Amino acid sequence: MLIDAGAALVRLLPPETAHRATLSLLKLGGPFLGTSRKDVSCLAIHALGLNFPNPLGLAAGFDKDAEVPGAMAKFGFGFVECGTVTPRPQAGNPRPRLFRLKEDRAVVNRMGFNNQGMETAARRLERYHRRGNILGINLGANKDSDDRIADYRAGLKRLGLLADYVTINVSSPNTPGLRGLQGRDELQALLSMLTDERAKLARAVPLLLKIAPDLDEQAMDDIVDVAIASGIDGLIVSNTTVARPESLRSPHAGEVGGLSGAPLFEPSTRILKAMRIRVGRKLMLVGAGGVSSGAEAYSKIRSGATLVQLYTALAFQGPGLIARIKRDLIALLARDGYANVSDAIGADIA
Repeated sequence: MLIDAGAALVRLLPPETAHRATLSLLKLGGPFLGTSRKDVSCLAIHALGLNFPNPLGLAAGFDKDAEVPGAMAKFGFGFVECGTVTPRPQAGNPRPRLFRLKEDRAVVNRMGFNNQGMETAARRLERYHRRGNILGINLGANKDSDDRIADYRAGLKRLGLLADYVTINVSSPNTPGLRGLQGRDELQALLSMLTDERAKLARAVPLLLKIAPDLDEQAMDDIVDVAIASGIDGLIVSNTTVARPESLRSPHAGEVGGLSGAPLFEPSTRILKAMRIRVGRKLMLVGAGGVSSGAEAYSKIRSGATLVQLYTALAFQGPGLIARIKRDLIALLARDGYANVSDAIGADIA
């Protein structure tokens, strides 16, 4: 409760200043945070060859440079994903580039993969003692790169063995041309190279592909065909959207960038369900986009997600949200007669 009160005070600051202040506070106070109570067995789930204590994860974007993964795990997440990390440091897009849409419980960002580069992230991860916490690393390409596919290869080679899984982010709308890597030919070349590179590592780290919600039927078909043929392990559905629903009320609704938060829940869940129908059991799916309650996390699972990620709602509601979501998930599973969360995966798909 005290932590949530502190988070509310931080939200009085401008969005990017608030984010930086939060990271600073977590770096100072993280070692003194108590560990969240042990999760009950009905939330435990096995996926990607890993034993997740619960299916709720922190999405990439919060801890871009792997500064506080341990502190975030203590709040009760089942896994934490750091990044997006690029091979070389980059400043990202000019400020302002992060906007709260308070009336819509949403955020627009055009950060542009601002991060300190893979060497800085690697040094931090080499010092990080996971103590059983599951860690993912999200990889991107530099904006001015001459060979973006080579950027992903470099990131996997340097960071792959420092994480439990690796996410390939080709769906951010804030790096010009990046989403073109979701096209069939480009994606085939990218995933073929990455699976070849993974084979050279000492451990076959799971590979996930993070996709956009702004996909038509043909694009979804192409992504599924290529992803399954490549041998990667799963998809994260989805990144932020460039669409702007007419329901938005905030004066910042017209800002350029990716929209996340409550307005993304319905379209991202619709794409999630469509992808689950396409992939069957051949790929593991992570549901992301607009999750702010146990009911919404449960809806993602019933729509085909094995794991669920959130970020934007955390910025509005504080870290106490994590315990509330898990408590509500337990109640919903009991209501529907499921002994374990894995039993509910895809329940809403005929």
